[in-house]
Amino acid sequence: MIKITAAITAVGKYVPEYVLTNKELETMVDTNDEWITTRTGIKERRVLKEEGLGTSYMAIKAAEDLLQKSNTNPAEIDLVIVATATPDLPVASTAAYVASEIGSINAFGYDLQAACSSFLYGMSNAASYIESGRYKKVLLIGADKMSSIVDYKDRATCIIFGDGAGAALFEPNNEGLGIQDEYLRSDGIGRDFLRIEAGGSIMPPTIKTVEEKKHFIYQEGKTVFKYAVSNMADVAEKMLTRNQLKEEDIQWLAPHQANKRIIEATAKRVGVASEKVMMNIQKYGNTTSATLPLLLADYEQQLKKGDNIIFAAFGGGFTWGAAYVKWAYNTQVK
Repeated sequence: MIKITAAITAVGKYVPEYVLTNKELETMVDTNDEWITTRTGIKERRVLKEEGLGTSYMAIKAAEDLLQKSNTNPAEIDLVIVATATPDLPVASTAAYVASEIGSINAFGYDLQAACSSFLYGMSNAASYIESGRYKKVLLIGADKMSSIVDYKDRATCIIFGDGAGAALFEPNNEGLGIQDEYLRSDGIGRDFLRIEAGGSIMPPTIKTVEEKKHFIYQEGKTVFKYAVSNMADVAEKMLTRNQLKEEDIQWLAPHQANKRIIEATAKRVGVASEKVMMNIQKYGNTTSATLPLLLADYEQQLKKGDNIIFAAFGGGFTWGAAYVKWAYNTQVK
């Protein structure tokens, strides 16, 4: 019996038009372009400025881009997963709304929240549904409107985050391509160092919590950096050793785009040369759940069928992990 694997068969993306540059941030907080670039690698980020638009808007746009490029009938999609830390509403599923809006009338949908590891965790979910043999098309979207939870007077966070969305379609594969292995971890200690204090069940919103800015994201930068560097590198290396892969066997490293120094440390640990490292942090900043699918969309033209890709991510919670994927298609250049 041929083993079914879950392969990515199409990708799509959306980033808002408004570009927030380091130069503009210099007029908002006590910072400068050189300081931001040196410490993070970020030059600009996108912000969804239009009033009344949230994460679902970007998710829908990314999904529509994928559907149009791949000529996929949305009615054939079985499941829509939206990986996000910034859902439209606290209770109503963003994924359910997205599925309806893109015409996936036969799909069920749910949101998945694991901070910056959300898309990576979502890949595991999508693969499990496909490998069960019960589902044929799973649409995984990573989308976050980080500008909705960032205090633009806090220079520790406002320089880092941006808005965006990326989408990937998972389908069955019988050639041995697609997801080969994964290693996912978490540690609850992380909630002390990267969090939004109010708005949840522990501290519901009040006038006081709003006045005290407790609905904005907060992070203890040095601690998060330390955990991210060690854990992302550890799990990426684990993918190589567990699958008996050498550096020359890897065509691409697809790391979460949190900080250029973290990306470089991960690449060094697994011995991957810089030209094999996917990077777009300079253009988008940290888009949280959207970083990995945005990488795939930006590098799609360069990916070849059979390419070995190592994914790695680290996020609040703490959550982190890695995945080993064999790319399943060659992009048709139009």
